[in-house]
Amino acid sequence: MKCILIGLAVFAASIAAPAAAREAVDASKPQSLAVTVYRDPGRDEDGRMNRDWPEGFAMISEVRTVTLPKGVSTIRFTGVAEGMVAVSAIVTGLPGGTIEKNRNAELLSPAALVDRSLGNRVTITRTDPATGIARSEDAIVRTRADGGLVLQTQQGYEAVRCSGLPEKLVFDRVPSGLSSDPVFSIDTRSEEGGTYTVTLSYLAWGFDWEANYVARLQEAKRDGTLRMELLSWLTILNDNNQSFPDADLMAVAGTLNIESDFDELSEEPMANPLRLTCYPFGSTARGSPVAYPPPPPPPPPPPSPAMMYDSANSIVVTGARVLKVSAEAAAPVAVIAAEEALGDLKLYRIPEPVTVSAQGQKQVAFLEKDAVEARFVYRVSCDYGEVDAFDEVEYFDPVPMLLVTANEDAKGLGQSLPMGGMAIYETTAAGDLLVAETRLRDFALSEDIELELGASSQVFAQCGHVDDDELDDEKRWVRKRAQVSNANDAPVTVRLDLGMAGYTRLRNLSGTKIKDGRVIYEFEVPANSRRAVRFRERQD
Repeated sequence: MKCILIGLAVFAASIAAPAAAREAVDASKPQSLAVTVYRDPGRDEDGRMNRDWPEGFAMISEVRTVTLPKGVSTIRFTGVAEGMVAVSAIVTGLPGGTIEKNRNAELLSPAALVDRSLGNRVTITRTDPATGIARSEDAIVRTRADGGLVLQTQQGYEAVRCSGLPEKLVFDRVPSGLSSDPVFSIDTRSEEGGTYTVTLSYLAWGFDWEANYVARLQEAKRDGTLRMELLSWLTILNDNNQSFPDADLMAVAGTLNIESDFDELSEEPMANPLRLTCYPFGSTARGSPVAYPPPPPPPPPPPSPAMMYDSANSIVVTGARVLKVSAEAAAPVAVIAAEEALGDLKLYRIPEPVTVSAQGQKQVAFLEKDAVEARFVYRVSCDYGEVDAFDEVEYFDPVPMLLVTANEDAKGLGQSLPMGGMAIYETTAAGDLLVAETRLRDFALSEDIELELGASSQVFAQCGHVDDDELDDEKRWVRKRAQVSNANDAPVTVRLDLGMAGYTRLRNLSGTKIKDGRVIYEFEVPANSRRAVRFRERQD
């Protein structure tokens, strides 16, 4: 029996020895960083980046050095992103690989200090408010930080900050395992020990980016075409509390198939405050006094009329300055992100190191074109129903405008355009003025680009069938009429949308085309004139 017990003791000691001998080592600070930001995969072309709650993510790669002892050890990577998805982390460059991965869930905080010091000595200092004399003594922490904090002193057990005197606690050291920055740790094995260069790569929640465009339109030519200057920016957001200095910054555009909930998987570390609760004071007969909050301060007096006038003027001046700065954003920029192919996606690489600041945004230009050829097209839909017998323009409707170009070198573009917002300015004698704002979807190379600019105030139209009686027979040819009035001093191009291809048949109308599954017909309306188009239609 004694032999069995001795054997079990030796076996248990052999198991416990490696665990007890496991040494914790800290990896160096990152020597190089790469941050690749992916935009919110659930955002559509009409959506905007949520600066208060970004739902994109980033792939972060950190190169560090670590000195390992012989045998099994724990490597601590301090300063990782708080939105780190620990299950995605990969560490390369270790001689023995990774045995186990852990994400430290608790940061250095008042509550964590107390919890990790349970049963240990601290110093409590009390100051007499009458004399200003401070008295310090040793104490032992006897409770956790989930309620009232109780210390054991030479006088007995005392509740902290319940005596009415100013008190503070001093800890002689930071307990092991606590850090003010998020920590990721792994267990590894090295037969020889030594210093190694390792790369830690992981996904992190709390990033996002979007594209913003500024277009400046030049005066249109007689044929209706115009030149456009186009400048585009990447706005990259980091909502984490960690900065990434001198990082290789990249952004990825395109649609990814994402199945994981990175927000749920990230599990940000907690930094809990110290909440102290004292017993009620006063007598049971009189009860405890209730501390009511002080009344709010009175509102400030209203400004004088002169001050109100000055304030209004300052707002106007500020607005004018904003317009000017935005319009002049098409000036040459020093750094432009380079576009690269990443499978079916597009990657924009900033050519020099960039600091991605904590809780901050970074803007980098990625496109600058000074001679994009475009034109305006006025789109008229022919599903009005029966048109009025009156020909007066007052019965017509404003026509939606399109800014049309093609994403090819011949048109001055030839670069993929990620979705985002666009502000459009037009050069006038009074300077550059904002004329429209619109949204872009993702546009690939060689794709036609058509941007909706809203309804025109100079072009009006109506289009529909002339006689309701002809609609009784579905197989009959219906007479239709389109009338367009152009009050501009230059001719305009009008596009009739005639219905879905394959279902719409037309007579007395030559030159129709099929675009995006729709039958269209384009024609020109001279300056300050009106034009009518008559045809017959049947829906199969």
